Amino acid sequence: MLAVEMKVNPLEPCVSSLPVAAVLPELLSALAHAPQVLLNAPTGAGKSTWLPLHILAEGNIAGRILLLEPRRLAARNVAQRLAELLGEKPGETVGYRMRGETCVGAATRLEVVTEGILTRMIQRDPELTDIGLVILDEFHERSLEADLALALLLDVQQGLRDDLKLLIMSATLDNDRLQRLLPDAPVIASEGRAYPVDRRYQPLPSHVRFDEAVAVTTAELLRAERGSLLLFLPGVGEIQRVQDQLAQRIGSDVLLCPLYGALPLSEQRKAILPAPEGLRKVVLATNIAETSLTIEGIRLVVDSAQERVARFDARTGLTRLVTQRVSQASMTQRAGRAGRLEPGICLHLLAKEQAERAAAQSEPEILQSDLSAMLLELVQWGCRDPAQLCWLDMPPAVNLAAAETLLVQLGALENRQLTARGQKMARLGVTPRLSAMLVSAQTGDEAATAAKLAAILEEPPRGGSTDLGVAFSRSQPHWQRRSRQLLKRLNSGEGREDSDLIPILLARGFADRIARRRGQEGRYQLANGMGAMLDVDDAMGRHEWLIAPLLLQGSQQPDARILQAVSVNIESLTTAAPWLLHNADTVEWDDAHGTLKALRRSQIGQLTVSVRPLAKPSETELHQAMLNGIRDKGLQILNWTPAAEQLRLRLHCAAQWLPEYDWPAVDDASLLATLELWLLPDMQGVHSLRALKALDLIHALNHLLPWPLRQRLDSALPGHYTVPTGSQIAIRYHAENPPVLAVRMQEMFGEAATPVIAEGRMPLVLELLSPAQRPLQITRDLSAFWAGAYREVQKEMKGRYPKHVWPDDPANTAPTRRVKKYS
Repeated sequence: MLAVEMKVNPLEPCVSSLPVAAVLPELLSALAHAPQVLLNAPTGAGKSTWLPLHILAEGNIAGRILLLEPRRLAARNVAQRLAELLGEKPGETVGYRMRGETCVGAATRLEVVTEGILTRMIQRDPELTDIGLVILDEFHERSLEADLALALLLDVQQGLRDDLKLLIMSATLDNDRLQRLLPDAPVIASEGRAYPVDRRYQPLPSHVRFDEAVAVTTAELLRAERGSLLLFLPGVGEIQRVQDQLAQRIGSDVLLCPLYGALPLSEQRKAILPAPEGLRKVVLATNIAETSLTIEGIRLVVDSAQERVARFDARTGLTRLVTQRVSQASMTQRAGRAGRLEPGICLHLLAKEQAERAAAQSEPEILQSDLSAMLLELVQWGCRDPAQLCWLDMPPAVNLAAAETLLVQLGALENRQLTARGQKMARLGVTPRLSAMLVSAQTGDEAATAAKLAAILEEPPRGGSTDLGVAFSRSQPHWQRRSRQLLKRLNSGEGREDSDLIPILLARGFADRIARRRGQEGRYQLANGMGAMLDVDDAMGRHEWLIAPLLLQGSQQPDARILQAVSVNIESLTTAAPWLLHNADTVEWDDAHGTLKALRRSQIGQLTVSVRPLAKPSETELHQAMLNGIRDKGLQILNWTPAAEQLRLRLHCAAQWLPEYDWPAVDDASLLATLELWLLPDMQGVHSLRALKALDLIHALNHLLPWPLRQRLDSALPGHYTVPTGSQIAIRYHAENPPVLAVRMQEMFGEAATPVIAEGRMPLVLELLSPAQRPLQITRDLSAFWAGAYREVQKEMKGRYPKHVWPDDPANTAPTRRVKKYS
């Protein structure tokens, strides 16, 4: 057990008086006997800044402790406080890691990390070597990253580290939902140490502007009461406007301090430090101040009862910000800030009956977010189907589909597997669009430029110009630090930043956000078909072509607002990136002449770059133009269903394994060269791209196979294999690897030898699965497995799945799909 000497600040109350100290023995006992523990401890109980040190000192944890905090400012402050209690600086016994900043050392035993950092740690080291305990703090916030972290950690526990401990804690845990997910986890409750808070309710007058009404109410409370004040507002715009209004209504003894996530950490820290002697302060904050962050000297809270949340629209691929009423749990959290040091007052700016009708808990981010980054993490983890993991809330299917579409477009995903490009993207630990841009950099100059662009787009400047080139010309310390970190991950040589490279690099990650002006001032159309807009007087509106990587879908306007963009010379861009262009041959009515006309459009997405006429086509010419279009755009524009893909792979494998037969070539070049032979016969009556995409490619490909060869394919390389239980299991064919049969181990009992196909020439790779459909063994020699490694699997699985059959002689045991019957 690690000995940790704690040096408590004499200005603090005796640590034993902290409420969480009363449940410490019970908590340590639970951690010793259970893999997951739930702790419900209200604000002020000491769960973030006292408890981790005592677990470290007394918990007999075999390894380091990770403490997960949802926000960077909270992570740094918690680490600072924990280090102070030890009489040390961060980086010694206690350290922290967050995006762009690491402060740990060889002696660090407790690391405070942000959520994205934890995910990267799990991906790099799935067993979390040397980690004994992971503490998930402020879990009630239910951020997307926290839900992903919990799902991955539970998977690690189940498959790799049954000795790993998880402690999930918050002031307002959704215990019913967590207990359904973790029914065996002990639940420990600690009382809070908050002083009494007088919670008042006062709706704002409807005839006064919001910012003015909030400022008037806040100023009145300041005049009537002593102490510093924390004002919760929904967003940065409201903070700035209310700050202007308050400045006209308060005396010189009150400091106004904004606090929101996009502020530099140095500015955020000013808001949480004590007010100078003789002064008091008003902290104007978003919901960032609901967390374990302690803001010194607060006695008064004004709660607007509003928050701004991001909601992803899977149809447009854009995020919109919605202002909504906070949950009752959030109101409780906000009110608790007034009672940390002495009795306080919380004024909620709504009627009491409205507060009582608010939702009990906030909606989890996973239900309303862009899931592309999460899906990239899951596929990197080896999870093709998110349903394989344990979630508090299952990610929505429509958002997962949109995420998969984007990852395919970015070249990261193919057949739900990471491509070589996708593997590079996943290792960078940034959003998929930015990682696509980063991995496309081929030279040192491109890498340096891409890294700075990524740093800017992660933390864009607020207000000012929408011209990304203006931001790029500036030098900000936090951008430079982040840029250096990304270059290190890219392992790139030296280069210089070059603004001329911005368009081509952005096109790699944001090709669908290339935009063309469409007549009205400030109005643009995006390559994905959506509309976008600038302010009428925005200087960027003079450019015909833009790339707009940062967009925000308005709640009232149908068009997205362009937040950051760069002008584009479209001829130069398409010359440097010809892959952006595709040709679309169309036949349209010429209303003026009442005739058909054929046009070939060069397009970027749905934006037309140039148009040239084609001669009036007959149906034969129309079909030939369609075939030429397929050759230009590639086979991917056809409807390749999974079944059609598997037929094509079977033909490809047949040519390799049974070369004595005259199999047709089905590589891209051969299929494109023979479109007239296999696709054209099915195109009768096809006069549109929609009809072309509706063609059955299985039927079309069969034109390449004479009947005897078709029968031989079905017998020698079947689509399914019948296992001993009678189940027909699909065989997975691959262009370069042996065929795979993924089947539960119990269904292969009684099979003594490895199944073979291709007239006995190709053994199937058996992916033998557990009852939970997780791979237990991959083998091409079933008899050797039964006689050897099966013993170890049997030993482990009997304990994990006692209701299932694990015989001593599986080769001579009847197969089964069922569990054992108990008398």
